[in-house]
Amino acid sequence: MKFSVKKGDILDVLSKVQGIAGRRSNLAITTNVLIRTVEDGIQIAATDLETGFEGTYSADIESEGSITINARKLYEIVREFPEDTIVVHEKDNRWIRIGNKSVEYHLLGMNTEDFPEIPQIEGVVFLEMASSDLKRMIEKSLMIGVSDDKRAHITGVFFEKVETETGKIIRMVSTDGSRLCKVDHAFDTDFDLPEEAALIIPKKGLHEVAKFLDIDGDVGIGFKDSHFVIKRDYETIIIRLLEGDFPKYADVIKKGEAKAVKLKKQPFLNTLKRMSILSSENYKGVIFSYSPDKLVITSTNPDIGESKEEMAIDYDGDSMEVAFNPRYFIETINVIDGDGVLLHLKDSEKPCLIEGDDEDSFLSVVMPMRI
Repeated sequence: MKFSVKKGDILDVLSKVQGIAGRRSNLAITTNVLIRTVEDGIQIAATDLETGFEGTYSADIESEGSITINARKLYEIVREFPEDTIVVHEKDNRWIRIGNKSVEYHLLGMNTEDFPEIPQIEGVVFLEMASSDLKRMIEKSLMIGVSDDKRAHITGVFFEKVETETGKIIRMVSTDGSRLCKVDHAFDTDFDLPEEAALIIPKKGLHEVAKFLDIDGDVGIGFKDSHFVIKRDYETIIIRLLEGDFPKYADVIKKGEAKAVKLKKQPFLNTLKRMSILSSENYKGVIFSYSPDKLVITSTNPDIGESKEEMAIDYDGDSMEVAFNPRYFIETINVIDGDGVLLHLKDSEKPCLIEGDDEDSFLSVVMPMRI
């Protein structure tokens, strides 16, 4: 196998697959990428046995074949290579020469037959959407990251289609047990989901997907044979769904007769950051004291000290005192668009619902802590 390729044509993709190839699995070869010649150039593949990637890129082919090569070292070589054109040539006994007349590396590859097969899903019905919209959904969903809990509904994001009075939406819901968030996206085309009890996509896989999503252009998403498939132009990512059930969440996100408090996003965020300075692993909570037209936030840590800050708010409900983890509020507000934040308050024992003042596609729910 021998081909030449432009540095700029593969550097970006080699950078993006590091998260897949760098993840631990029970097969050493998954730290490699598989490169094989195809009709239009070369195909680069990577997998961690949960998430698989394939992309086709332009190259000049001198002789056909396939190789597997360490993903990290190949990326570093290409990144630092002093010239635009790079020649890759497989020699004897899986030794691979990378370079040109003045610079060359020799790396030992592995047996391509040992590289895990990435499922080839046929007959996928794709929903076309703007790449930026899918990126937004994923990034907001991943605001709640992966914890040590191995349950599917904690390590994954629930995906569903919902019929509303105003139309059809796709929804992503994420939780870690102490909080929950949902992100909606409206669509007006035909898009049916499989009949699985729950479509739960691993958060780790979605994190890798987000790297490949550009601000411009469209992308297709679909489900088939217990896999989530994302396709755009010459690249495809396929993620194996998690097995398990997602908790019923509909009642949790109902606002009901909750009292809405409108706050300016940045001043509220700054206050929360100041009040979280004294938080620690053992003392995470701060107390929110609501009274007519005033919010007092206090933080007490017996090992360090205490702090308090008051801010004027538009609130005419009953006085209440409730404790929350300020980090949950900070992470939520950081992904809210616009300049205003709405807090929906029920009582001291009910969760707080947080959304943007001008954004109805995103909602976060934070459970209170015991005072």
